[in-house]
Amino acid sequence: MKKRILRYLKHIFGTIIVLLLIATSILLHENGSIHYGDNPQKMNWDNEGPYVFYKNDSTLNVNYIRGNKKDGFYVNKKEVPTSESKSLSCFFALDSTSFSFKLNSNFKTPKSVYNDNEEVLAISDIESGFKTFRDFLINNSVINKKLNWTFGKGHLVLVGDFVDRGFSTTQVLWFIYKLEQEAKKYGGNVHFIIGNHELKNMYGDYEASSLKYTFVSSILGKTQSNLYDSNSFLGKWLSSKNTIESINGNLFAHGGLHPDIANISISLEDINKLLRVNYYLAPYPKADKSETDLLLSSKTGISWYRGYFKDDDLTQEQIDLSLNIFDAKTIIVGHTIQEKVKRYFNGKVIGIDVQHPKDYHKNWPNKKSEGLLIVSNKYYRVLTNGEKEEI
Repeated sequence: MKKRILRYLKHIFGTIIVLLLIATSILLHENGSIHYGDNPQKMNWDNEGPYVFYKNDSTLNVNYIRGNKKDGFYVNKKEVPTSESKSLSCFFALDSTSFSFKLNSNFKTPKSVYNDNEEVLAISDIESGFKTFRDFLINNSVINKKLNWTFGKGHLVLVGDFVDRGFSTTQVLWFIYKLEQEAKKYGGNVHFIIGNHELKNMYGDYEASSLKYTFVSSILGKTQSNLYDSNSFLGKWLSSKNTIESINGNLFAHGGLHPDIANISISLEDINKLLRVNYYLAPYPKADKSETDLLLSSKTGISWYRGYFKDDDLTQEQIDLSLNIFDAKTIIVGHTIQEKVKRYFNGKVIGIDVQHPKDYHKNWPNKKSEGLLIVSNKYYRVLTNGEKEEI
C-alpha cells in the first residue's frame, strides 16, 4: 500500500514538474515574466502631480495631491495665466527625487520629416516606468545625473506607449515635456511618437491604466477621461504630436505601415494631419469605409499594426514598396515585444519593443532596457548600461 502511494505521489510530482517546465518554456518563448515584490511606495501619492487643466483660454488650474491613505488626501490648487511661463516641479516617490520645468502652453506641431545627419537614439514602450526611462537616458549620455539634456543636437525618439501598466505615468509625461523644452535650447529634438496606449487614454479606454489613476482622478474631482482630454494640459500637448516621422531617412512609427498603404497616395504630413483630428475618436469599424480607414484601424493603423512580426505572408517586396513611397531606408517600430532590439526583412524593419524593468515591482526573468542608436547610417543595439553593439 505504501509503495502504491509513493508511486502515485511520484507520478503527481513528476507531472507537476513537467507542467512547470512547459509553462516556463512558453513564458520565455513569449518574452513574458512573472510579477513579484511590490514596493509599498507605489501608494505614496503625497505631492503627486501636477495635474493641470484649462479653466478658460487665459487661465490654467494647477493641482497637486497631498496627504496619505491613513490621514486622508486633499488637493493644493492654484491658478496661473496661460500667458505666463510658470515653473513647476514633479515628484517621484520611489527614490524621493524631483525635477522642474517651465509650463508653456504654446504647443507647436512637430515636423514630419527631419534631415540633419545628427545622432538618433530611439526607445519605446516604457509603460509608465520613470526610473527605468531616466536611468537608461543617463547611462546612454542623453541626460546627466541632474536630469539635464546632454545630447546636443541629437534626436531622442520615443516610439509610443510611454503610458499605462505602471504607477508613474504623470512623472514620465512631464519628464518628456521637460526634455523636449531643454533639447530645443541646444538644437536637439525630442520626438514623442503616439502609440496605441496614448490613443487609448485620449479616447477614454483605461483598461491598461493603473488603478492609481482612477483614485487620483476621483481625488481631483475629475473622471479618468478628464486626465488627458482636450481640456487637460497634457492631453492638449499629446494631441499635438505625430504618429509617424522620418528622421534622416528612417521612419519611426509605433506599429508600422500596412502594405495596403501602397494603394493610397498620401504624404507623411497628410497622414499625421488625418490622424491628429482622430486622436479623440475610438477606432471602431465604420459602415461607410474610405481608403484611409486602414491608417486608423486598431488592426491596420499606424499605431496598431503588428504585421511585421505576426503576418507570415508579408513579403520583402511589400516592405520595400511601402518604404520607397516615403523615400525611407528603414522603419523602426515598437508595439510588439522582442527578445532584444533586432532587424528583420533584410534590415529594413527594426523592432525595439523590449520588456523594460518596472519601477515598483520586480519580474522574473529579470528584464533590462534596450534601445536603438543610429550614427552615420550605422545601427546599434544599446543596452541599459550604455554599452552598444552594431546590428
